[in-house]
Amino acid sequence: MTKVQGESKCLLLEEVKKYPGYYIKVMQKRLYYFLCAGIVFLFLLLITYYLWTPGQDFTDGRHDRKRNGIWIQHGWLGDDKWFVRNHKEDKIHYFRNPEKIKEVASLLRQHNIIDVFPHLAPTSTTGRISPVDPEQAELFLNIFDGFRVIPWVGGVMGVQVFIENPEWRRNFADTIRELLVAHPKFSGIHINIEPCPSGNKDFIALLEEVRRVLPKGKVLSVATFPPPTLWHPFDDVHWDEEYYKEVSGRVDQIVVMMYDTALRFQKVYQNLVVHWTREVLDWSNGPEVLLGLPAYQDEDVAYHDPEVENLMNALLGIHSGLNQYKNLPKSYQGIAIYCEWEMDSDKWQILKDHFLTSVTHD
Repeated sequence: MTKVQGESKCLLLEEVKKYPGYYIKVMQKRLYYFLCAGIVFLFLLLITYYLWTPGQDFTDGRHDRKRNGIWIQHGWLGDDKWFVRNHKEDKIHYFRNPEKIKEVASLLRQHNIIDVFPHLAPTSTTGRISPVDPEQAELFLNIFDGFRVIPWVGGVMGVQVFIENPEWRRNFADTIRELLVAHPKFSGIHINIEPCPSGNKDFIALLEEVRRVLPKGKVLSVATFPPPTLWHPFDDVHWDEEYYKEVSGRVDQIVVMMYDTALRFQKVYQNLVVHWTREVLDWSNGPEVLLGLPAYQDEDVAYHDPEVENLMNALLGIHSGLNQYKNLPKSYQGIAIYCEWEMDSDKWQILKDHFLTSVTHD
């Protein structure tokens, strides 16, 4: 091309640019390229997600130590006033039927569950824990001989729970002691306070106060929050490594609640459970650790999708996390199911097929 030809082409281009639709066509072409690139990227992302397998399934029982746990209903221990207050008077005979209690004990024993957390919450606003029916408590404990029955106490921070108040903490600790002295077959106490921000010093003070009055040989168990994650950036329901070590130095058992993440993708949840499994076991120095799994529905709520957070997906994540250890940590005790009243035959079968080493028969 000659110099004259080049100059002519430049002049022609300048004239074209003056055309009103020129820049629109340029932008349309750029947008087309951008959309194509976006479609390719999305396609690759979908392929990657499809091929990604963060969870692992083991059916040989390698991670079952036959020392699992479960949270169970208030009715198994609750006094008459609880049934009246909650309009459940028609359920009293069900819960206080010895044959029904034996059925539950047999079912749990068959699934290698030894730690049972019967609901005794919430506390009163003064810190006193919910009362039991004395005769029912003894009946339940006699039938559940061979289990560790550890009542589940606590409540909602700022509603029933005021751990910043020394008098509240004292009442809470004293009534726990009263319960365990009155019914020595209870194996300990399980504290669950929600929410509870990482670093909360009042919660540490509460644990120390309960420990001071706990009868000798009784288990101090606590429901803990999972480690922080970008997928669920809420500081009041996640505990960092430093706080895990503070809490674990004051209790005998940690039961981590590995759910209520609001996630909507199954593999993302599985992967999160993989990391939580490793982090909690690595951070908890000393106490036994139960990994809490979701078996509840709670449909149409923001914090939980049962198609994502369920027993199967949680087990896949736990298996993958535990499989990264050459030897299982000494502190690892097993899994804890939330909750007994949401379990059905299909869920028990999932647990049997994808976690248990063998079924224990009566």
